[in-house]
Amino acid sequence: MKLPILYSFRRCPYAIRARMALAKAQIKCEHREVSLKNKPSEMLSLSSKGTVPVLELIDGTVIDESLDVMLWALDKCDPEQWLNADMEETLSLIYKNDFEFKVQLDKYKYHVRHPQHTQEELRDTAKQFLKQLNEQLSNNQGEGLVTKGASLADVAIFPFIRQFAGVDREWFDTSEHAYLIDWLANWEASQDFVDIMQKYEYWNAGG
Repeated sequence: MKLPILYSFRRCPYAIRARMALAKAQIKCEHREVSLKNKPSEMLSLSSKGTVPVLELIDGTVIDESLDVMLWALDKCDPEQWLNADMEETLSLIYKNDFEFKVQLDKYKYHVRHPQHTQEELRDTAKQFLKQLNEQLSNNQGEGLVTKGASLADVAIFPFIRQFAGVDREWFDTSEHAYLIDWLANWEASQDFVDIMQKYEYWNAGG
């Protein structure tokens, strides 16, 4: 049986959130793990952006934005009602993550490329978003960012907070963001996350 084809990279936060939604929606795909240093021509022919995820549907439609993959999958099947939250607030928070926090995260993670600032200074800039997320979790008893329970916002954002925490996990786990620390730990320990983080060898057309 022909399946949608998903080009992915295990550790990429954009790919992680797409895989989370596809798995929750019970959509089976042909998984093609790619090396971002040696991107297959098959993927580039579908999307010249050269980023993951790239999802090719059975009818040939290509979806190459992770949030669009999530929305497409959950529109098909949303057993835990991840879309059942204020969508305006949800998308606003995701866009802030994707277009503001991600820039700050990259500078913090690759601080050697920005010698005009110390790593601590770059971390402090990014902390404003952590503070906002922690406050929103506090308002929902730690259960979700925009509602009391998991929603699209949580699934879309936690892979980026995981990447941020990974730069200096000791600092993150002893920071003042108690709700955020527990929230991230719960997502990392979830069976959903464990399942989609299995390792694959890099795909190639002749392999």
